[in-house]
Amino acid sequence: MSSCCQATDCWKRGQPNEWMYPTLILCAFGFFSVMRPIDSFFLAYLVGPDKNITVHQAMNEIFPIWTYSCLVLLIPTFLLTDYLRHKPVIVLHGFALIIQCTLLILSQGVLAMKCLLFDYGLVAATNVAYFSYIYSAISSEHYQKVTGYCRTVILVGHTLGSTVGQVLISVWNASYFCLNAISLASVSVAFLTALFLPTSKRSKIFHREDVAEVNRVSPAIEDGRQKCGKTGPQDNPGDQTVDGLAMTTDRNNASNVFLQLWSDFKECYSSPQLLCWCLWWALATAGFNQVASYIQMLWEHIEPTGNVTVYNGGAETISNLMGATCAFAVGHTKLDWAVWGELALGIFSVVNSGVSYAMALTKNIWVCYVCYSIFKSCYMLLITITMQV
Repeated sequence: MSSCCQATDCWKRGQPNEWMYPTLILCAFGFFSVMRPIDSFFLAYLVGPDKNITVHQAMNEIFPIWTYSCLVLLIPTFLLTDYLRHKPVIVLHGFALIIQCTLLILSQGVLAMKCLLFDYGLVAATNVAYFSYIYSAISSEHYQKVTGYCRTVILVGHTLGSTVGQVLISVWNASYFCLNAISLASVSVAFLTALFLPTSKRSKIFHREDVAEVNRVSPAIEDGRQKCGKTGPQDNPGDQTVDGLAMTTDRNNASNVFLQLWSDFKECYSSPQLLCWCLWWALATAGFNQVASYIQMLWEHIEPTGNVTVYNGGAETISNLMGATCAFAVGHTKLDWAVWGELALGIFSVVNSGVSYAMALTKNIWVCYVCYSIFKSCYMLLITITMQV
């Protein structure tokens, strides 16, 4: 009876830590990894006297590198993430951020900037480990809260970074080197934080927990152990059976992984609803990445940074603050998103289409800033809903 009570007490004490500690580390890593003041002024930094890159070179030679590098690295990184159970890839993500900020400070020339954007593609590809960690290391009843917390804290980090950058540029007339130094310090903290992240005990592909298989094999193992005590290890047929089963399992592990991938693929995409959500996710993320990658090009076209004081950081601050509010609200809204999600999907997708069209036509930088803030906050709202479905 006392042992049962002790087990219950341990469970009560350990249950919150099972998800609270990883969530705390994830939030800290997410915050510091995106708290980079230089991001809002990346193009202005490249075309300024520090790097002396032309807008044409940035748009046609440098910026496309990260898109294609991310495309090439994404699937191998996804498989590696699952095989290594997330933590090593999250650590790699933090290290790649340090390399990125270091190259941005020290390197010169178009070729060096291409290397920088390739590293940014690695950063984007390894980011898949961040949210997938939630679904492998945290119990399902906490998915909605943890997803909302992580999405919110990332947007808060973006907000603080863009705000610090804008204040330093507008009020203290700081150099872009100062913004780079703060960014490097922030991602270094993120890298150190990732080292304290617990390694997940399971994953979706390579380290699946098959309870039925465990229950089937366990009696054979126990029977082998009992016989081992009677006849000795050399004459025990049970051990031979278990060892043979282990060898067969190891031999077939690779083929089983690919069969499982194919089975999961057919099972997932045989559902029209799931197929619809996945298709929206792919198209919306592609559109968002295009807008987020080239929005500074549009701002530079409407208001060249050499003519006026830019307020890119202010626009990013407002958009991230709105997005963080939306993500936090979704995480604490008691709605069945499987029912109401499609309605939200349709309404806010139409809104994003409208503001994207308005951004392309306007010649007023402030209208463009407002439209971008609406676009980003709507996307963050919908992508958080999508992660709950």
